[in-house]
Amino acid sequence: MGIFDFVKNGAREMFIARPEAAKGLPIFKHPDPTIPMKAQLTVMQDEVAFFLKDGVLVGQIGPGRHTLESQNIPFLDQLVDKFTGGNMWKAEIWFVTMREMAGLKFGGRIGAQEDPKSGVPVETMVHGDYSIKVADPLKFIGFFGTRAIATEDEFTGWFRDQVLKVIRDRIAELLVKKKWPLLDVTSGAYTEEIEEDVIAGVKRHLDSYGVDVVRLGNFEISIREEDAANLKKLYTDAAYVRMSGGMQGFQQFAAGKAMMGAGEGMAKGGGDGGGGGGNPLLGGAGLGVGFAMANMFGQQAQQPQQAPQQAAPPAPTGAAQVTCGGCGKLVAPGKFCAECGQALAPAKQFCSNCGGQMPPGAKFCAGCGTKIGA
Repeated sequence: MGIFDFVKNGAREMFIARPEAAKGLPIFKHPDPTIPMKAQLTVMQDEVAFFLKDGVLVGQIGPGRHTLESQNIPFLDQLVDKFTGGNMWKAEIWFVTMREMAGLKFGGRIGAQEDPKSGVPVETMVHGDYSIKVADPLKFIGFFGTRAIATEDEFTGWFRDQVLKVIRDRIAELLVKKKWPLLDVTSGAYTEEIEEDVIAGVKRHLDSYGVDVVRLGNFEISIREEDAANLKKLYTDAAYVRMSGGMQGFQQFAAGKAMMGAGEGMAKGGGDGGGGGGNPLLGGAGLGVGFAMANMFGQQAQQPQQAPQQAAPPAPTGAAQVTCGGCGKLVAPGKFCAECGQALAPAKQFCSNCGGQMPPGAKFCAGCGTKIGA
């Protein structure tokens, strides 16, 4: 436990140092608060030893090997244990690593995120490593003063969860606000931007603990291979439609896809009379279905562009029409014109038998005697 006792010239001495098993931890507390005078304290090059009494900092000692006596270290007078006759110091000794510690692993599920480019929800994951550095040793000691830290994983696990939590929130927010396509995010195109944003977000969470996350290293946002293939296909199809001229391009695209699907089906089906391996949709019939579907898609796509046509006026009904002397239009016989309202001249009548013209109001033809309306 970092304590080594031996007897030299009849005097008992103690060596205090961080044990090998705890050198991977950012912080280590010496287990025994009672320290004999002239004990030998060893502080490593990348750490500082802090002496606390009743939770209050009394002093600190930097790297090197030190003999704990008040002649060399004046603040030790405040730590004299009177119950031992003044032969012991009473204090908590904390070893805090002050260098940047890298290679701390993190990883996990971010969750289903909607791809801004296609609108498709995709399950996303993240993994990588990060580095931390103690910015305020007293805050750091205060946070872990009530914790029993036995292993490195128990210590780093808490910080790992904080980093992962912020990454989840930040990536979801960036995808919504920045409209970054998921395939660009997973390709590493925005690694620097995400790192800066995540570090700024984590800082607010860890300030009260006296720790900073310095950088993210080898971190990667990933999606499943099948989701990546699906997004690539959607991007390609959308680009083809845009390049082919909108709705007309969509019709050509649909026809091309139908032909490709039918061709693949016939290739798989082989013989069987063009039946596509027993499935008519994969053989010659499938080719016709494909063209029909392509034509249907094209017609549906074109329909919104066709201007609505006005219905033709109904054909006039009636036995005869007369020409209005005022507007010159053919209208139904009557006293007044249906178009301009002018009085109409009486319509001329002809005998149905001999064809002779009859005077207005006549009941019989003057030429042949045929009754009007017979």
